Order: sequence, then C-alpha cells, then structure tokens
Amino acid sequence: MAREKDPVEIEWQFDALDLRPVERWLATLPTLSIDSAEPMTFTALAKPPRRMIDSYLDTDDWRMARAGFVVRTRRRGRQDEITLKDTQAAEQSGLRQRLEVTEDLPDEGLPALGPGGPVGRRIHAVAGRQPLRPVLHVRTRRRPFALRVGGVDAAEVALDDTVILVGNGQRPMQLRRVEVEVLPEWAEALTPLVHQLRTACGLQPATLSKFEAGLLGLGVVIPGPPDLGPTNIGPESTLGELAYAVLRRQMAVLQAKEPGTRLGEDIEELHDMRVATRRLRAALDLFADVLPVRARIFRVEFGWLAGVLGSVRDLDVQLAAQEEMTEPGQLDPWSELTALLTRERDAARMALLAALDSVRWERLVRDMASMVQQGPLRRSTATRLPALAAMPDLIETRHIAVVKSARRAKRSGEAPDFHRLRIRCKRLRYSLEFSSELYGGRTSRYTRQLTGLQDDLGLMQDAEVAANRLAELAMGAARLPASTIFVMGGVAERHRREMRRLLRRLPAEVSRVGGREWRDLEMTMERGRDQALALVPPTRRTLRALPDPLAPPGMAPVGVFVDAAPPVRALVVGEAEPLASGDDSPAWVRPWEMDPGHP
Repeated sequence: MAREKDPVEIEWQFDALDLRPVERWLATLPTLSIDSAEPMTFTALAKPPRRMIDSYLDTDDWRMARAGFVVRTRRRGRQDEITLKDTQAAEQSGLRQRLEVTEDLPDEGLPALGPGGPVGRRIHAVAGRQPLRPVLHVRTRRRPFALRVGGVDAAEVALDDTVILVGNGQRPMQLRRVEVEVLPEWAEALTPLVHQLRTACGLQPATLSKFEAGLLGLGVVIPGPPDLGPTNIGPESTLGELAYAVLRRQMAVLQAKEPGTRLGEDIEELHDMRVATRRLRAALDLFADVLPVRARIFRVEFGWLAGVLGSVRDLDVQLAAQEEMTEPGQLDPWSELTALLTRERDAARMALLAALDSVRWERLVRDMASMVQQGPLRRSTATRLPALAAMPDLIETRHIAVVKSARRAKRSGEAPDFHRLRIRCKRLRYSLEFSSELYGGRTSRYTRQLTGLQDDLGLMQDAEVAANRLAELAMGAARLPASTIFVMGGVAERHRREMRRLLRRLPAEVSRVGGREWRDLEMTMERGRDQALALVPPTRRTLRALPDPLAPPGMAPVGVFVDAAPPVRALVVGEAEPLASGDDSPAWVRPWEMDPGHP
C-alpha cells in the first residue's frame, strides 16, 4: 500500500532470554569475518541508552488495525511524535519490511494533527470522524548500537527491555527483544551478519510485534468483518438462498474495500468497491420479488454511492490515460493539465470521504447488513422456488433487453445507444455470474463474450467522458495558458478518434449477443429447469373443518382443502356454486345462502 516515495522499514526482530550474550557478541565484531567478494570491517558503537513510553492508538471500532495499520505516539525528549506502520507479517527469519512514516505532533496534541503530513493524511482518510483513543501502553529501556561498515553507519542494533502494561491488576508483560534495523541499500550485505548474530546468541525470530504481543496479553482480538450469513450456492439452492448469498458476497467485498478506498493509494481498491456497489444494485433489481420492500430504498442509496465513487474513478482513468500519452521529458504544458486534473480528483476525493463519513453511509451499511443477516422471507412462496426453475425467466428478460438495445445501437450508430447497450449487457452479465454455480460454470463461455463486448463499450464510454471533461475544463473558470488549452484540445481529439474507431468495430461484436453461445446456454438453463421441477414434491391436499365467521350459530364448519406444499391455496367446498358477476372471477356463496327459506 506504500507509495514509492514512502520510507520502508527493514528490520529483523528477535526474542531473547538474556541480552548479555548479544552485548558480548557485539564486542567481537572487529575480528568477525564474513564471506563476501570484498572484505568488510564491522564496528558496533554504543549510543546513549533511551527510555521510551509508547502509546498505541485506534478508534473504538478498530478502523486503523482493520485497514492494516498501527498508530503509535512516542515521547522523544521534549517533542512527541506519531508513527504509522503497516502490519506486514514477519518472515520466518524474523525480517519485517513495512511502511513506516513519522511526523511531529502539534503542541496541542493529537486532535490538532492535520491531514497535511504523511501520518495525518492517512489517519484522517481511514479513521474519518472517529477519534483515536489509547489501546495499549508500552515502556521500553533501549540500548542502541550503531553498526558501522568501513566507517559508514549501515544499521542500528537495539537491545530492548520492554514492559507492556495490561491493567486490571495483572502483572505487566515483559519482553526482551533484539532489533536490527538496516538501511535499504545494506540489507542484502548484512543478512549473513544478522544470521550469525541469531545463531551465536540463541535468538528466536519474533513472530509477533510489540503491539500484537500486547493485545494478546490484554486478551483483545481485533474484530473481523461481521458474519452476514451463508454464501454457498449450488444446484439445490432456492431462489431466496441464491439472492441472499449473492448480496452477502457483495456486501463483504464492499466492506473489505472501504479502508483502501478511504486511503486512496491504490486506485484498484476504489474500482473494486465501485464494482461491488454496481453488483449490489443489479442483485437488488434482479431478486426484487424475493426481497423485503425496503430493499428498493437500498438500491437508490447504492446508486448515490456509485455516483460518488464514479467521480473519482473517472478522474483516475483519465490521469492514467494522460500519463500513457505524455512523451518522456515533456513537462509543460502537460504539467498544467496534470495539475488541473489532480486538483479535480482531490476535490472528488474530499466529497467521497465526506460521503463515507456521513450518517447516510453508516445507516446504509448497518441496515443492509441487518437485512442480509435475517435471510430469506419465510412466508414467501417465491423464495422457496428452486433457483434453477426461476433463473431462466429472469435471465431471458435481461437478454431480450440486450437484443433490443443491440438492434437500436446498430441502426443508429450513436454513442448514447451504445452506452445504453453497455448498461444492459452489464446487467445480463451480472445475472449470469450470480447464477454460474447453479450450472456448474457452464455460463462462462457466453459471459466471456459479453465481457469482451462490455469492455469495448466501456472504453468508448471512458473516451467520451474524458473528452467531455476536457471540454468543460477548457471552457471553465480555471485560467489556463493557451498552450495548455491547445494540448487539451489535442487530447480530446485523441479520445474522439478512439471513440470513432470503437464505433466502427462494435456492430460486428454486437451481432453475437444472440449467437450460438446464447442458444447453448438457453438449452442448458432449460434442462436445469426441467430437472428442478421434476424434483419438486407433488402438492398434498388435506380436508380441514374451519369455522366460517359469517355462519349462523349452530351451522356446521365448512370443509376447506388446504395444500400442504407451496403454493398455498384454499377453496370453500360443499354445495357452493359460482354466481354470475360483473367480471370473470367467480363469487362464492355459502350453502345456507342458497336456501330461499333461510332467514
């Protein structure tokens, strides 16, 4: 997750029963020989010991840890500093290579930490409105040694006596650690030396960081994602089980990608979250008949989120495309355009973070999770229908929409019609992907064909969006140099040429949406439907005596046939006959109402 310019800590960590053998070993360094192409002279120079008081911080819901970060404040002399590290696991040798960024805390403390620094920026993005609080306190007495190679400081060897305060009247945890932090350019050369240190002093690779060891001592477990319910899908699944399994899978992706989307350092995290949002909307639409009424509101709310994510994603795509078009060594006026698009993206990210910090987003995630945890409606007949029997009609409906859009797009050749086709192809593709496990993956051939068509349609849409955005920026309030506007016009024309190229080749691809692959898939789905319906047990009917609330006193109960298997139907029987009525539906009468002498 680290950017190229971010510092990476390269450090071996070892547990030790006693630190004195390490001190003696360091004293022998001048006479130590290491096999290498060039002989190296090592020297360990003792530095003044330090006492450190560290506080580890996180939000009440452990946002930083769940995003893969540890936040620590440390007192250094009269200045407090704050450090952020990632939680990259240690190798078997005890080596850890992880992001480590540090900045000074303001005099006013943590609440005054702004988003401008490398730590503050990440905390503000990931934690949002949630304040950080202390979760662990660690005290360390450190004896550091500068490890020099030929007079150059290449590493630091730290001998740590650490006490972790676990509270609740329990005895503090004690750790003895040896940490060897090396400069990146010396990591390979010093690896044999570190191996000799470990062997000679009986050290064991530390599998837990101090933070992880402290949480273990406290008995604290960082919560994982919530259990949304079963997600298994198979040929025996009902339509309700299929619908909720799909929703649970996509909700899990949505929640897993939120921390990376907040951080904004890997554009694919945001892209994956946006795709999960689209799939959720498609699933809510596809399975509307087996979902509660409130699911319609969720579809609207995910549309809002998709729009916020899309604003950032479009700019990510445009910046990446511009980087490919920029010739090496070419700065102005490209730099002006890049700076302008970057400012636009920063503004879009601010809006995105505000959305993810809003009550609206928290309510959407909470309520949607609650719905999928409850599972299918128990009294709904549609939810109990075999998915193999129900899905062919749902998929066929979306295929018909694709065919109609394809015919219209071929006739008109207009970009808006191809854009409409792209959306309908996406809905059909999602429907097939949702049901792939019902058919043992036999939907994949046609899905790949749809994906190829959708990719080309997406490229055309990206080109159109980029060209329109450049036109808006050129005509906007930003005062751009004439040379930059000229370059923007050239870039927009490239995008338009790409659109025209794709428009020429799309009609041939569109013709395949109803080809042999679709006919083969239709046959597969029909066979699955027949097999599923053959396994549905026949409806059993039992005669029950039910009192009629409108019957006169003393009248015997009316016999009613009730189906024991869905769908449930009830018919009044006896001497009742249908009467003529104004519509085609029969009106049923009770036996006593047919007796003219009955009062």
